[in-house]
Amino acid sequence: MFLHGLGGTRTAWDPQLRALTGRFRCIAWDMPGYGASASLAELTFPAIADSLAGLLDTLEVETADLVGLSFGGMHALHTAIRHPARVRRLVLADTSPAFGLDGTTPQEWQASRLAPLERGLDPADFAGGVLDAISARRLAPELRSGLVASFGRISAGGFRAAVACLPSHDVRHDLGSIGCPALIIVGEADRETPVAYAEALAAGLPNATLEVLEGVGHLSPSEAPERFNQLVGDFLSRPDPPSATMGR
Repeated sequence: MFLHGLGGTRTAWDPQLRALTGRFRCIAWDMPGYGASASLAELTFPAIADSLAGLLDTLEVETADLVGLSFGGMHALHTAIRHPARVRRLVLADTSPAFGLDGTTPQEWQASRLAPLERGLDPADFAGGVLDAISARRLAPELRSGLVASFGRISAGGFRAAVACLPSHDVRHDLGSIGCPALIIVGEADRETPVAYAEALAAGLPNATLEVLEGVGHLSPSEAPERFNQLVGDFLSRPDPPSATMGR
């Protein structure tokens, strides 16, 4: 199950779905309020985790591997904490254990993210500039075009709700309860969620492996898709360790 970031929707994962569908059953969702998904009365991390568990019920999937990028990685963590029996493995890409580890306040972060909307723009209008700013590598033109289109599927209301929700993220005290295997991937040049954040995740999760991608920024699935897909495919293909089924 692929979980997109703040500036994406399910179609942002198309390169991963094309590469991995032959080996796994791959599903990418639009989070609540994004793309084709209905909004929630209040967007919170528990509500997102419950929505994801509900989708697994609808799909008749007992346990799933969750692959989350940035905001989506946060969704994966909250789901593993709130619904541990539903999560087999985690892939956490360019994400963090808590908001504000660099001292950024919710108010300044939210004001920065919402500034284009306050100027009357829609997500489709500022997608390209945001994607270019958080990438360390020049994205392939076709891939960049797909990401811009994916960002453009976000409604202004959905984006506002997500920006309001994200600063409440903090799972530092719950990381030790996540017993499933976890692969943490981070771009060496990621300025949004830097390597230190990934190292904090790796230190807090009992069964984690960390991979740092040289010369890559915040969009590791898109900046280094072949390497990212290889890491994810190899990780998900490993036999389950005995401890991975404990507590289910």
